[in-house]
Amino acid sequence: MFHRRRPPNRTGVRIAALLTALLLPLAALTALAAPARAAGTLTATFTSQSNGSGWTGKYVVRNDGTAASDGWTLEFDLPPGVSVSGHLYGEATVSGRHVTVENAYYNGRVPAGGTTEPYSYQFSATGPVGTPTGCTVNGDKCDGTPDVPPAAPGAPEATAVTAHTVALTWAAARPGDHPVTSYEVLEGTETVATTSGTSATVTGLTPATSYTFTVRATDKRGNVGPASEPLTVETVDPATDPTPPTAPGNPRATGRTATTVGLAWDRSTDNVAVAAYDVYRGDTLAKTVGADTTTATVDGLSPATAYTFTVRARDTADNSSAPSAAVRATTDDVAGEGKQLKVGYFVQWGIYGRQYFVKNLDTSGAAKQLDVVNYAFENLDPTSLTCQAGVTKGTSGNPQDPDEGTGAGDADADYARPMSAAQSVDGVADDGWGKLRGNLNQLKKLKAKYPHLKVVVSLGGWTYSKFFSDAAATPESRKKFVESCIDVWIKGNLPVYNGAGGPGTAAGIFDGIDIDWEWPGSEGHPGNHYGAQDKDNLTALLAEFRTRLDALGGEHRLLTAFTPADPAKIEAGWDLTRIFDSLDYANVQGYDFHGSGSDNSWEPDRTGHASNLHTDAEDPYPFHFSVENAIQTYLDAGVNPRKLTVGFPFYGRGWQGVGEGGAAGEWQDAGGAAPGQFPAEAGVRGYSNLIGSYPSMTVHHDEESVSTFGYTGPGGQWWSFDDTWSIGKKTDWVKSKGLLGGFVWEMSGDTADGRLMTALDDGLE
Repeated sequence: MFHRRRPPNRTGVRIAALLTALLLPLAALTALAAPARAAGTLTATFTSQSNGSGWTGKYVVRNDGTAASDGWTLEFDLPPGVSVSGHLYGEATVSGRHVTVENAYYNGRVPAGGTTEPYSYQFSATGPVGTPTGCTVNGDKCDGTPDVPPAAPGAPEATAVTAHTVALTWAAARPGDHPVTSYEVLEGTETVATTSGTSATVTGLTPATSYTFTVRATDKRGNVGPASEPLTVETVDPATDPTPPTAPGNPRATGRTATTVGLAWDRSTDNVAVAAYDVYRGDTLAKTVGADTTTATVDGLSPATAYTFTVRARDTADNSSAPSAAVRATTDDVAGEGKQLKVGYFVQWGIYGRQYFVKNLDTSGAAKQLDVVNYAFENLDPTSLTCQAGVTKGTSGNPQDPDEGTGAGDADADYARPMSAAQSVDGVADDGWGKLRGNLNQLKKLKAKYPHLKVVVSLGGWTYSKFFSDAAATPESRKKFVESCIDVWIKGNLPVYNGAGGPGTAAGIFDGIDIDWEWPGSEGHPGNHYGAQDKDNLTALLAEFRTRLDALGGEHRLLTAFTPADPAKIEAGWDLTRIFDSLDYANVQGYDFHGSGSDNSWEPDRTGHASNLHTDAEDPYPFHFSVENAIQTYLDAGVNPRKLTVGFPFYGRGWQGVGEGGAAGEWQDAGGAAPGQFPAEAGVRGYSNLIGSYPSMTVHHDEESVSTFGYTGPGGQWWSFDDTWSIGKKTDWVKSKGLLGGFVWEMSGDTADGRLMTALDDGLE
């Protein structure tokens, strides 16, 4: 069955008491400030000139280095009472009194010993004439002097000491030229803790041992200040207290989201003092909180998943209590109670022959109806086995070519092609010199217009799944692959291509990653690499993605997958008992049950329903695919139904030369794939194109299988597709089974007014 066309615990150092005096000189050495960050080779000089009703400010950027400098950014604060109304020779952003200026495309390169003259940045101003303050060029001070680092923090104080930990607090360091962003706790010359606040707990210490700590500050430019005065602390000797605390009482769940569970409990007692509470998820330590609190929120959980929690109290001698009674809680799903999720695939290449742009998601009404847009597809680099971006190489166009998609990609469509005003979500054309253009810039604009909308990047698909098996093969290759995908698509560090891209240019566009591996453990596109090892390796790959995405912090990132309807493919590659520990949900294939491709290599000789809900009693095939049978395979494996969405095709599969057979062509002999919407896609037409091309086609609704088909007459064409009738029936069934929702392959097939998407939205309300 085919899918789509294209696609470190720190070990404490034992320090004898007699050596403490020797450690103090080592700590004193850290009091020397690290060198301030050296100034760069660029400087900027400001001049002003009155011109009647206002005045003009000008910055001349100079390069004192020995090599040309490519690109500059100025930042400065306007004097009080000054406002600016015009800018020349630079792209400026004004936020209150703060101005940020990027070079124009023609004056970014400053030769060694040269300046930006005669194209130096200027602004027009009103208000009192004055020199801006806080000027930096590429982050360095405009006058070329080095940064002033932060001062030393206050001497640390111990707020809690146990056998293995010391909790410290200190007064904040006075900043130098830049705000303080972090503090390092040092034991001797070794960094033992890093924090953004003014407190930290040092762990992994040896009981009954003396330690000396200092603290130093680092600013946002990486300048490190001098160390504080030292503090010497001795950890607790467990021999002095062998009695554990009592078990925490009355544990309970206080709240939940899709990825968190809130817990509370009653205080424990101890003969000396309770130091902390440890919260366990099963047998895994999930959270530790101080003795002064009896609540915790466990995060990093998977949606629609049942968990068991216990709590143990721990005293200063690190004696642990017996576990509390167990608390069982199930996280919410990603849609929310009583709601259905609607996901739609937007295809990268739709902007060409289909002339379907991100803007069409808006004008059709789909954007306000969808919850998630899957941007399809991105490829894997065949050599480095990393997430590929920044290339433009077409596919071979031969679906039987084992290298059809090897190394293929479309950076132009992704982020380099300027979209016209008519193609743009907000009616504003892309700047041809901008760092972000194309589909990604339009998705950014779409998200700004519809803040509820999430966008995920889909990796693989039918044509781009060849190297998944290799990328998932080892822990090292999985880590490399996952880190590259997060770097490119989540952090937005796009490769520079035709003047577009660069560090962070696509940051914030994608809210997660969708894995479309077709298929682990079984054949897919000709030439795909696969093997029996894929099943375990896929599970490990998904776990690596989940861990790395969660480690980014901030808002939860989605991790989803397109999964098969074929039980044999599920068995070969998808461990349904484990993958949902990592996945937020799976998009289960609900189409391509039957069909014939452009090379007639699939099922050219007989018609068949491509997306039927139930089994048809007249189905002559030895296997019986249906949405119902596919979903039941997942439910029988214990998958929570609120982890599953069902696929809805916005296209049809067709045959030609189809006999009547007394059944309007249903399950009848055929003469191969019908002509497609595009020459290279025989047997496939988008719904809108299909109904427009055959206005006289007789449409039938099969109540038994819940399927729609159209027939043009004996010896003519027979098409299997979804329409508003079948979508209504299917969405009723989705809700009756308690499933999460539905997804669409793919959005360009709908009518201009979004007829099918509206039916899906109405049906899932």
